[in-house]
Amino acid sequence: MEGKIRQILKDHGRLSVDTTTLGVDSDLYQAGMTSHASVNVMLALEGEFDIEFPDRMLKRSVFESISAIQTAISELKTN
Repeated sequence: MEGKIRQILKDHGRLSVDTTTLGVDSDLYQAGMTSHASVNVMLALEGEFDIEFPDRMLKRSVFESISAIQTAISELKTN
């Protein structure tokens, strides 16, 4: 899952750093991701993992790190 998330961040996150160098808890917004780019990341994640983020998850903290994204996807996949 982490590899797929990193690829999506590379393709859609508009990060100013190489996604392979990011720690799982690194702040993606500090790494250059904008709120507009986070929407593109969310849409790509939904397509890749066949999930839909509910309104309650549409907040900065859900997309602030690879670890936070993994937690959200795991929660959605188990429901």
